[in-house]
Amino acid sequence: MTTARAELDATGQQEVAALLAYVGGSHCAFIRNGKAYGAADAKSHLQYKLKYLLQEHKVSSAEDFIALAATESSMSGKPYLVNCDGVEQPSADWLKDELRRLRAAQP
Repeated sequence: MTTARAELDATGQQEVAALLAYVGGSHCAFIRNGKAYGAADAKSHLQYKLKYLLQEHKVSSAEDFIALAATESSMSGKPYLVNCDGVEQPSADWLKDELRRLRAAQP
């Protein structure tokens, strides 16, 4: 039996890099397990999770990155939240919106 191994192609790599840059460059608070973190810490945490997921061949798209690394705590199962200018929303929704914007801007 053959097991499929997910691989992130060049487009996926570019999209994930853009999403990580978006996180790191934001002025939003990222809420993980009830504690707020700054953008740099959030980016670092997501990069750490991404590295693990890539080693395990579990990410083949930006959507996989959002779903598996940026949606919820793998320890507690609590959703990640983002608070930008007093507006709180699930980080997955925030990142999906940015991914749609990135793709719409492509020629």
